[in-house]
Amino acid sequence: MDSRLHRSPATSPRKVLALVALASLAAVGFALFAQYKLDMQPCPWCILQRVQFLLIAILAGLGALIGGRVITVLSSLLIVATSASGAASAWYQHFVAAKTSSCNLTLADRIVSSLHLDTALPAAFEVRASCADAATKLVGVPFEFWSLALFVVLGLAGLWCALRARG
Repeated sequence: MDSRLHRSPATSPRKVLALVALASLAAVGFALFAQYKLDMQPCPWCILQRVQFLLIAILAGLGALIGGRVITVLSSLLIVATSASGAASAWYQHFVAAKTSSCNLTLADRIVSSLHLDTALPAAFEVRASCADAATKLVGVPFEFWSLALFVVLGLAGLWCALRARG
């Protein structure tokens, strides 16, 4: 079978990486919309997930812009790893952190504080709620499950790009 049939330019890794970057930026944009328009204040785990989405956007953007087999595979595998850590963050937020009265000094709180994003850009990265207070639903689904689902989709897209670029 002709290998050109399987290499449609419409589904190139660079295009998929560009979509991954856009989806990640849209997730952060929606989180900010939810914070400022729906009054859904973020906890440390929410902020950590914003940072993870931004890291995925940067990695995907670099892969999409630079291209090439090595860069595409490397950025895609880093997206898979970051997506897995993001999914773990969302899972932990729902099943552990949301059940506690305080999330001060948790791993997420320490990571966010050490990056100093909360002081550099407080409008986007300042913790404004405890984990229990941040437990809200969107269309009947916990907000962190939406995040978890997107991390899984982005991770699968990264894996697809890595395998496709490896050729």
